[in-house]
Amino acid sequence: MNSPTQLIDQFNRKITYVRLSVTDRCDFRCVYCMSEKMTFLPRAQLLTLEELEWLGRAFLELGVTKIRLTGGEPLVRHNILQLFQGLGRLSGLKELVLTTNGSQLIKMAQPLKAAGVKRINISLDSLNPARFQNMTRVGKLEGVLRGIDAAIQVGFERVKLNAVILKNRNHDEVIDLVQFAVNRGIDISFIEEMPLGTIGSHDRAEAFYASEQIRDDLKSSFTLIPSTEKTAGPSKYYRVAHTDTRVGFISPHSHNFCDTCNRVRVTTEGRLLLCLGQEHSVDLRRVIRANPGDIEPLKQAIIKAIAIKPQKHDFELDSAPQILRYMNMTGG
Repeated sequence: MNSPTQLIDQFNRKITYVRLSVTDRCDFRCVYCMSEKMTFLPRAQLLTLEELEWLGRAFLELGVTKIRLTGGEPLVRHNILQLFQGLGRLSGLKELVLTTNGSQLIKMAQPLKAAGVKRINISLDSLNPARFQNMTRVGKLEGVLRGIDAAIQVGFERVKLNAVILKNRNHDEVIDLVQFAVNRGIDISFIEEMPLGTIGSHDRAEAFYASEQIRDDLKSSFTLIPSTEKTAGPSKYYRVAHTDTRVGFISPHSHNFCDTCNRVRVTTEGRLLLCLGQEHSVDLRRVIRANPGDIEPLKQAIIKAIAIKPQKHDFELDSAPQILRYMNMTGG
């Protein structure tokens, strides 16, 4: 029998990484993440900051060592720094990390670093201001670029860009995006679009641009050296020769990475999602609120949930989305 201080699923995968979505709200409306007109959850349905910290504590006591805060856009949540500070003080946490669209980093980068955030992922899908606004519907590129520079200046251990690549939307920018990362000595990951939620902005099958196509495009300008480096996430990394930059590829369609999955997600309303591409979930908010101040029932609920973590996702580009929740609900 496995130690109760470890989370190991039925496929012998050890869960050491949890992504906590702190809000479904965002100041952007990216075409692959949300519909243009979104209905957000009533605030009473969200986990409070105190409940999110309590949840983080439970996972750490069960052997998790890495927590990523996601959204929506996590930095638009009121008083969110309080959560970063609380989690940063917890015993057993090796990595406190963040995924953000970068819009708030000009003012938040330094306080986040002081709170204990080690690494930060910033979404950047285009370096063309008009195209950036089209893909985000409302975003301003200049503010994000200033936020990226602010993050670099405060000295996080790593800063990484995330770019979702869509054919005929931004696939022609992959070389420019890597050069942008190289010029700043930071990393970049290219992500195949995931079919979450029903969107009307594009046909996902037609817009699909595989990781192999991106690598082929990059070969005309860069020498990519395969790397064995890992960050506990799903990226397959390459080193850009003669630089400090790594290029990662997250390929849920063309190269399924489920066999090494070490992570789970908690939605902003407290549902433990055992797989991004499945609907298996457990209501942890109910457990927390039914047992105030008692962490053991929460830990037992998590242990039982891991036992039903599925072997793999079932993403299919050519069919209607099996997963109706949007990415902003799930957490990036």
